[in-house]
Amino acid sequence: MKTYWKLVIPITLIVLVATVLGACVPAPPPAVEPPVEEVAPPAEVPTWWAEAAAPYKGVTIRGISESTPPSKYVLEVLVAPFEKETGINVEFEVTSWDEMYTKAIRDMEAATGIYDFVYIEQDIIYAYLAQNFLVDLTAFSEANPNLLYPELEMDDFTAFIDNFKDAEGHVYGLPFEAFLKVYLYRTDLFEDPEIKAAFKEQYGWDLRPATTFEEYRQIADFFTLWGKEQGVELWGSTVQAGSHPAAFYEMFETIFPSFGVYNWGINMENWKATTANGGALDSDRAKEALRYWVEMLEVAPPEARASTWDEVAASFAGGRAAQGWVYGENAAWIATDETRSAVVGKVGVALPPLYEGVLDDAKARRGYIGYYDGGAMGIPHSSKNQEAAWLFIQWISRKEIQGDFAAKTARIVRTSTFDDPLVKEMDPKVGGYYTLFKEHGDLFKGAPPFPFHAPIREVILPYILKAIAGEMTPEAALDEAAKAVDAELVKLGYGQ
Repeated sequence: MKTYWKLVIPITLIVLVATVLGACVPAPPPAVEPPVEEVAPPAEVPTWWAEAAAPYKGVTIRGISESTPPSKYVLEVLVAPFEKETGINVEFEVTSWDEMYTKAIRDMEAATGIYDFVYIEQDIIYAYLAQNFLVDLTAFSEANPNLLYPELEMDDFTAFIDNFKDAEGHVYGLPFEAFLKVYLYRTDLFEDPEIKAAFKEQYGWDLRPATTFEEYRQIADFFTLWGKEQGVELWGSTVQAGSHPAAFYEMFETIFPSFGVYNWGINMENWKATTANGGALDSDRAKEALRYWVEMLEVAPPEARASTWDEVAASFAGGRAAQGWVYGENAAWIATDETRSAVVGKVGVALPPLYEGVLDDAKARRGYIGYYDGGAMGIPHSSKNQEAAWLFIQWISRKEIQGDFAAKTARIVRTSTFDDPLVKEMDPKVGGYYTLFKEHGDLFKGAPPFPFHAPIREVILPYILKAIAGEMTPEAALDEAAKAVDAELVKLGYGQ
């Protein structure tokens, strides 16, 4: 025990003394961190767009287009980023087809400068060029090289851009949208074993998309009768025969060329439409084509007599036709949009039925098999903000946004877009429409290069409508139409 206390007491004293002394010794000062040098974030490098647009910051440009998915895509997706990047304000009016033309033409005629960019449909560009309504974009970009987007890649546009060039090859519009008018058919009907067996028993050949007009009519007859027997609302074909220019366009841009009647039956060497003067509008082939088309109303839904392109698309989407001639702009939503279409997953796409020799004509570029439709964005000569407008129409034409644009709108204007992953993913869902477009687009053609497009259309249209209504035979209608066209062309200064 004594030994224990002898050991414990000294240790306790040592600890106590150390504690007291430690409390009296000041703690070493904390280590001083070196001051942090504030480094400014790297200056943001202006984009090409911001630099090019700097002189026009705060400017407001105005444009007009038809109320279609592409225009809505621009309005809803592309305008805001452009405004943010450039500081240029954009007012983009999307309206009806008729109002778009009326407003744009009146503005350009009066040179009021309301619009800085306008939609130019392929079929009216030649009238605009004849009136000097548009800015020569080739010359404009050469005069303003600082405003030409380095990655615009003009060579990447499809051959559709040729429709917006003058005789010297100068461009007056950047392609905005393009599509083909194709043959749609119901795969669920065409591939049904019982239907196929019944069809073959009746006609002696395997049911498939028609390649001739005789086959097309047999298919139309079969499904119209089948619909009646099944008690379903189904007819054999669509027909775009409303009292509207749409009726003229289906006949002259789809049916006539597939029968081998090109350029509206007008001889472009002497500007005559009558066969007596070298034209073809009143030819036997043209009369056969018009009669065929009018008689297709017998196997078309009742609404066909009041249908424009929109109603035709709605008829097919509603499952009311087994096959039809439908603008490709509608193919995507008909095949994929369950909120609007009853035939999602049931749509096939093929080349239209053709008269013998027409395919060979198209391959030799002596003719074409159907309509290649679409338009471009151009700048009116009267625009007060041409530089800012040029930046904007380049912005919406950029290569890098085309895949998403095509996937959402079914329009393609650049060759590279066909290989975009989004387009390749969509292709099987829309019956191979994009593949057909890529492989056979060169067989289709836009409207003829007529500066007199609208006036001659209006001369012919009443006769087509009379044939539809049964007020004239198709043959008599074209006889009178051809004579009226010859007379009107003389008035317009052609074919003297």
